Amino acid sequence: MRSVWIYLEHDLFLEGKSFGAEGTQVGEIVFNTSMTGYQEIVTDPSYAGQFITFTMPEIGNVGVNKEDMESKRAWAKGIIVRSYQRRFSNFRAEKALDELLKEFGVMGICDIDTRFLTKTLRDKGSCMMVASTSINDKAKLQQILKESPRIEEINYIKEVSTKEPYLHKQGIYDATTYRYTTPPKPQAKIYVLDFGVKRNILNHLASVGLEVEVLPQEFDVEKIKKEFCKGKVDGVFLSNGPGDPLILKEIHQKIQKLIEAKIPLFGICLGHQLLSIAHGYPTFKLKFGHHGGNHPVKNSSSHKIEITAQNHNYNVPKEIEKVANITHVNLFDGTIEGVAYKDSPTFSTQHHPEASPGPHESAYVFEEFKQLILKEKEKKRC
Repeated sequence: MRSVWIYLEHDLFLEGKSFGAEGTQVGEIVFNTSMTGYQEIVTDPSYAGQFITFTMPEIGNVGVNKEDMESKRAWAKGIIVRSYQRRFSNFRAEKALDELLKEFGVMGICDIDTRFLTKTLRDKGSCMMVASTSINDKAKLQQILKESPRIEEINYIKEVSTKEPYLHKQGIYDATTYRYTTPPKPQAKIYVLDFGVKRNILNHLASVGLEVEVLPQEFDVEKIKKEFCKGKVDGVFLSNGPGDPLILKEIHQKIQKLIEAKIPLFGICLGHQLLSIAHGYPTFKLKFGHHGGNHPVKNSSSHKIEITAQNHNYNVPKEIEKVANITHVNLFDGTIEGVAYKDSPTFSTQHHPEASPGPHESAYVFEEFKQLILKEKEKKRC
């Protein structure tokens, strides 16, 4: 393995070993506490522009396969792990994680004290960093980082979104047959606004009985409104995605029009944040974000605690209570995890109910979206 050098804007300079792609990359560094699912994490478009530090020390053990890709490629700038395992062992594995990273130009960094790095990010917050397999001079890396744009200045959804509309016809994974299922006959049709949608979100939407058509991020809002009025589409889902939601000003305006049209809306993660902004309540950035598969969230209606998967650096403000009921709260820090709006058929969650490989305790929200749509179908439109 070649050496790789990383420099964080917290003025931390480290040397590790390289696997995956080589070169020099700049991005925001975050940490993820999930014990499993590294392939799904690396191929989640929401990580575009970021380096992911895994707190799980052993990464690579089960290899990767084409079926479990959350999108068409890996989007992260790089991953940082304590120990990378080249020799994988799993009956579904097709190749090593190292090969996937090289294919899509994603850096791999190992032999780093990820415990120390995670504690640094926890105490000082997420920050920008640069990694290089060719530059070992701290001053040069500092200069590269200084001259590079910050993640909140880059519109990554233009990169990760589909370029053309398409229908999604795959269901959720069946662990008893080791196959992805065929979804049931649709009871209603929805559009999915692709800001970086995860494939398993589409699987869940289709599996509850929705016809799923995915639209590019440059969607025609007037066309959606007309088709809703004519009964050609029954609801709209706003997907997850990367970056700072505050810079997506054109999309804010389009979502406001969807809200005004009383179209049933459901958002997850970035979609949740965009709905808040469109209602007039801007998001704020968390110190180090929520990234992992083990966050306890309280359901305000059932009073049950759901263990959830999370991946976000931004959050909606408490002032949103003026226009929405708080449905879910994070028990780690009390931040808002879900809302239902008072004056429109709209709700959203900050956590990821579709999480693959899990947990799945919040997956009921997809059925709730379908039931909301079916209820609204009975009403006169426009």
